[in-house]
Amino acid sequence: MRQRILQGRHLLLAALVLTAPAAVKAQTTSNYGTPGLIETPSAEMYPDGTLAFTSGMLDRTLRATMTFQMLPWVHGSFRYAVIEGFDGQIGDRFDRSFDLHFLLREESRTAPALALGLRDFGGTGIYASEYLAATKTFRERLKLSGGIGWGRMAGRGSFSNPLGGLSDRFKTRPDASAGGISTTGQLDFGNWFRGDAALFGGVSWAWNDQLTLLAEYSPDLYSQERDRIGFEAASPFNFGARYRFENGTQLTASYMYGTTFGLSYSYFIDPRQSVAPGGQGAAAPPLLPAGRVALASWNLPDDPAAPARRQQVLAQKLQQEGLRLVYLETDGDSLRIGVENSRYGQAAQAIGRTARVLANTQPAQVQGFDIALMAGGVPLSSVRIARNDLYELEHDLDGAWRSFARAEVSDSISLVKGGFTRDAYPHFSYRFGPYLQASFFDPDAPFRYEIGAQLGLDYTLSPGLSLSAGLRQPAAGNLDDSQRRSNSVIQRVRSDWGLYAQQSDLRIEHLTAEYIWRPGENLYARATLGYLETMYGGLSGEILWFPANSRLALGAELNYVRQRDFDVLFGFQDYATATGHVSAYYDLPGEYHAQVDAGRYLAGDYGATLTLDREFANGFKVGAFFTLTTVSFDDFGEGSFDKGIRLEIPVSWLTGRPSRDRLAQVIRPVLRDGGARLNVRNRLYGVTREARAQQLVKGWGRFMR
Repeated sequence: MRQRILQGRHLLLAALVLTAPAAVKAQTTSNYGTPGLIETPSAEMYPDGTLAFTSGMLDRTLRATMTFQMLPWVHGSFRYAVIEGFDGQIGDRFDRSFDLHFLLREESRTAPALALGLRDFGGTGIYASEYLAATKTFRERLKLSGGIGWGRMAGRGSFSNPLGGLSDRFKTRPDASAGGISTTGQLDFGNWFRGDAALFGGVSWAWNDQLTLLAEYSPDLYSQERDRIGFEAASPFNFGARYRFENGTQLTASYMYGTTFGLSYSYFIDPRQSVAPGGQGAAAPPLLPAGRVALASWNLPDDPAAPARRQQVLAQKLQQEGLRLVYLETDGDSLRIGVENSRYGQAAQAIGRTARVLANTQPAQVQGFDIALMAGGVPLSSVRIARNDLYELEHDLDGAWRSFARAEVSDSISLVKGGFTRDAYPHFSYRFGPYLQASFFDPDAPFRYEIGAQLGLDYTLSPGLSLSAGLRQPAAGNLDDSQRRSNSVIQRVRSDWGLYAQQSDLRIEHLTAEYIWRPGENLYARATLGYLETMYGGLSGEILWFPANSRLALGAELNYVRQRDFDVLFGFQDYATATGHVSAYYDLPGEYHAQVDAGRYLAGDYGATLTLDREFANGFKVGAFFTLTTVSFDDFGEGSFDKGIRLEIPVSWLTGRPSRDRLAQVIRPVLRDGGARLNVRNRLYGVTREARAQQLVKGWGRFMR
């Protein structure tokens, strides 16, 4: 049941580029990577759930932006900008920033849409600005947008802040650098909507479905670029043309500020729409007539070898479906079975395949199937399926959902009574293939990478008890070229990552003994000993309370670890620490999931991490997190506190074939030592969640597929 998260085997961003773009309605995307004209924002939104990737260029500036439509009324953006020569003799400026954009009201027949936005609210403040924008559409092809802006958008034609009538504090805008924002990236909410204001506006006209003409008035004076790289904003008027390709991508060419040309390209992804819709995997086995199953040779009542033969046939047919039989027990007219899923990203599909195989192999007197999903011999949950329901609902248009209404999901602690099959354990498995490890936003190089070969070995001695090893051999890349040394004033628990790349060759990524068990109903426990991850080894223990039908799960973890040598082999350094967290996990209504972890981090700091994910039914996940601890913003250093964005894409979303592999990437503006947590494998919530009712119902549409 353990899903494989492939952090190095594939490059996530490359995979995104290879996907089919989503169809996005006619609104244009600005050079900043958000809905707008050329540089000014509009009050429009992307379709809910859309991921937009934009690369925009002008003069000596490159901006790369990822925007996610988190809700129908709010989208957020992460931007990475390269400004050549901005820092003088030091060199180029590599700037990271975040945006938020809120829809206040939708457009109606008589009134425009209204939106409120924050640009660069969590970066160094180079692009820091706030705005109130309005957009109105006329006859579907003509759109007028305009508004009022503060900060960087209050350059040309500025006037006294209208909000000054509410409070004198709005009349002046503090210098961002005075509070350390310009160098550390603190949230500058004390500056929002303060200081002078200016108006902006523009028009877009769709010549046809592909070509749209743009014109705007932008008050941005590019003051910092003027002073540092000599950029001149001679005119406030920008003109451009956007071309929409058949696949939905957009290319915009523009003449900007009377002095320079600009170019931007936008690419859109709909996480709900798989690249290969409909799937390309093998069809589910058809249900055989009950009479034919009863007459099968392994079901003959007078044959003493029939039970052994039946189990052998069952195991073979399950193996053909990518399922491993590990537990089997008959109780009257019911059969209890435990299977391990190595193929299907949706646990409901594994249950459906198991139920069909059982219906095609078991004697007529068996009328109920208790199907338990297992991980290393540990039962995760049990789903009771009535045999007659399979036949009754097979051709029902709503059969999948009706089958879920009739199924019973429960905790499976009572399942295990000694019915493990003879060949289930010990069990050996391995994985071998390439990996790619990427590092983003090193101030000396925006992108570093390493490619090589990796080998994973797993040996399950008995239910719950396993030995595991992971090896990597780098082959090429520039990850070890970094010459930047950590300047951290706290314990260096993560910021020395470059030394691990430089001083290692063949690496033991992990080497562990692990035991997972069920101490009681709704409870799971884990103990792991060994080299836990690339940088730390020691002992990790965890307990999780997670009822089968609950949205809420609670866990606690305690670790004692020592920092490993930079060669990532068998040695340790002097630093040792105890770390641990209490965690709460909650499935919010809809497609959202929240997690809070509070406790002690690797550097000895105390605090909490808040994570919010949007997870689509197919497993595509987009999320963000931030951590605040007792480490001050100044001691933390660049970035002020740990924060980032994470993406997970099921391989099946890309290929259309069943797979448990996922492409994963965490995008951090900067990796420092504050708020750093141990990366132990197989945390219990990740192991168990897919088998609980809240996750099963999301994927139950694949029960009959």
